[in-house]
Amino acid sequence: MTHTIRDKKRLLARIRRIRGQAEAVERALESEAGCETVMHLIAGMRGATAGLMAEIVEDHVRTHLVDHHKHPGALNEDAAEQLLDVVRSYLK
Repeated sequence: MTHTIRDKKRLLARIRRIRGQAEAVERALESEAGCETVMHLIAGMRGATAGLMAEIVEDHVRTHLVDHHKHPGALNEDAAEQLLDVVRSYLK
């Protein structure tokens, strides 16, 4: 079972929140809200999307690349954490 199936409910809840944020941007544009309001809404949606991507990448790395249960000697936790730190900072 892959991590996206295992975490399906949680991931779907996150994407539904992102959909709500996209709908808020749409409503703001339809109501001719100010640029600042629209930009804040877009920034929030972008952050939520980046957070979802970071979560999927982190789970992928931990599940498929460095699974210490399947390959006990292959796991270099420091290297994995360094990689994930870079990915997290890139996606912010």
